[in-house]
Amino acid sequence: MDPTHRGPVEVRAGVITVSSTRTEATDSSGALIRERFETAGHRVTYSTIVPDTRIEIRRAILQALESANCIVLSGGTGLTHDDCTIEAVSPLYEKAIDGFGEVFRSRSLAEIGTAAMLSRASAGIIAGAVVFCIPGSTGAARLALDDLILPEVGHILTHANR
Repeated sequence: MDPTHRGPVEVRAGVITVSSTRTEATDSSGALIRERFETAGHRVTYSTIVPDTRIEIRRAILQALESANCIVLSGGTGLTHDDCTIEAVSPLYEKAIDGFGEVFRSRSLAEIGTAAMLSRASAGIIAGAVVFCIPGSTGAARLALDDLILPEVGHILTHANR
């Protein structure tokens, strides 16, 4: 790969948990995401829990964008009546990263079987930042961060900001 495809990038992470029931004490996925970023040497500049509403999700993204260039939203990506993360976020994408959802579901298939098709994980670029929407389980957070996000975030941000 051409070395110019991966420039030196400071990753500033934002973590948004989408849930109407989780609290700071019970948000194990959010804690895992923050820990993974910090262990990788990245700074977490924003973290919050918001209810499953489009307005609150979008408000949190706009706040996170003030300091973060990599935002992970955990939760609200399923098929229940109140799952609205994808509907809130995808209209904001300037460019979608379709491969993220495809690879996430492919890797999930090996772990959880055909239920992986219920995931609507997605990613895209908003204002030069990369935004990932993942399911709210700790297993999903571990898979997304360890296998997909952390290995590629510098590469993605290099391209997104050319």
